[in-house]
Amino acid sequence: MKIGIEMGAQRNGAPAMLDLEELLATRLLVQGNSGSGKSHLLRRLLEQSAPHVQQAVIDPEGDFVTLADRFGHVVVDATRSEDDLTRIAARVRQHRVSVVLNLEGLDAEAQMRAAAAFLGGLFDAERDHWYPMLVVVDEAQLFAPAAAGEVSDEARKLTLGAMANLMSRGRKRGLAGVIATQRLAKLAKNVAAEASNFLMGRTFLDIDMARAADLLGMDKRQAEMFRDLERGHFVALGPALSRAPLAIRIGAVETSSRSTSPILVPLPEQPPADAADLIFTAGADEPPVFRPAPRVPQAAPTAEVMLELARGRPAGLGPPPAAEEPDDGLDAGERDRIHQEIMAEILADPDAAYRTHAVLYQDFLVRRRIRRLTGAVPELPAFRRLLSMVRAGIDPAAGDDSAAARAVEMASRLTEDLQGVFLLIAQAAIDGRPCPPDAEVARAYGTQSLGRARRLLAYLEECGLLVMRTDFRGQRVIAVPELAVETAPGDANAPGTVPA
Repeated sequence: MKIGIEMGAQRNGAPAMLDLEELLATRLLVQGNSGSGKSHLLRRLLEQSAPHVQQAVIDPEGDFVTLADRFGHVVVDATRSEDDLTRIAARVRQHRVSVVLNLEGLDAEAQMRAAAAFLGGLFDAERDHWYPMLVVVDEAQLFAPAAAGEVSDEARKLTLGAMANLMSRGRKRGLAGVIATQRLAKLAKNVAAEASNFLMGRTFLDIDMARAADLLGMDKRQAEMFRDLERGHFVALGPALSRAPLAIRIGAVETSSRSTSPILVPLPEQPPADAADLIFTAGADEPPVFRPAPRVPQAAPTAEVMLELARGRPAGLGPPPAAEEPDDGLDAGERDRIHQEIMAEILADPDAAYRTHAVLYQDFLVRRRIRRLTGAVPELPAFRRLLSMVRAGIDPAAGDDSAAARAVEMASRLTEDLQGVFLLIAQAAIDGRPCPPDAEVARAYGTQSLGRARRLLAYLEECGLLVMRTDFRGQRVIAVPELAVETAPGDANAPGTVPA
């Protein structure tokens, strides 16, 4: 059954129609800067298609919850566990209920995890429940970012995988993805590339205009038109919309968002005295705020002032510097040995690999005080080098002619974040131990990404410090040519272990 819904009007006044059945098979991408009318377009699409197809809206700002009053959508509050959201999504498909997943109030990572769990539940529903469904994702760049941001790699992979499944494999399960984004450059290309229908609104950045023109088959000169589009005006292209780029104006909607565009309102007329009372006087229903009384600086006693003058230090500059702590009586070798023991204790914590050097340095200083060490303290750069050596199992007291000492000298040519990785491989090669797996290399770098660990090894090989090969059993062997040593064969996919 072919169903056409009216999205608005063309420039000549003819209605701009969207083939709903074709949309279910080909998916839709909407792009427009903030204020271009992108959310208004999605609302028009949802309202017009609500009587014909089941809908699910991933709503990061809570703008579409008003559909519940007019069209019967059920609002699903995302402040639930991920398992609950997955089970709810499965029941949504089973009972063919239109829903709005309200992510308002959650931080970015929680929104990504909730959306991934809900989309996963829709995608993994039983085959008997694969009814046609329109899945609208507003602000899709939040859930399918083109580059890593402040959220964890795990959360990004979860939601990116869910979005990719929706757009690439969802059609066979009856899921038709409709994704909207403010910037195409921030949206993962493998997600955007799956759409066959496009509605492009106003945008100003050259990179976004060029990408929009490329998707619509327009040349670079025509891309300038996206900068001049008015609010609510879009260029449509795709089998469900038009075979050639078509300018349309989105029609009116029946519901409204809870958040509206700023509207200028006249300022209240009141005398300046009344305005001062309004902001400096607490209201009747305003809760009291308790603040500690400010500390009033006390004048220094005369005897203290005379004592400071006698010491040659002007009064008012604060207390004199603290006297140096007495030496602990240990020689440099014994103190270095204790420092190594402290670092070994720190590295025994499984989470130590993922903490910054600054945090580990503070822990090191605290442990020194516990052991009552009062001698010279290593500076932060020296601490980093020593920590990398202890993590790799290298004896800092080895002679200058030893292979370990030459490995340390080679590592000094690298940036500090790569030194630990190189020393780990070099010491394993010197000792003839099996090649460290990717998980152990990742931990030496301070990450949980195995892909990043493999890229680091490839980079060190490009620098000429390492040579990697695979033996006939598929085990990895890494050689350090400058030291004329190589590791024993090791499984690159094995779980990481701490070197003895």
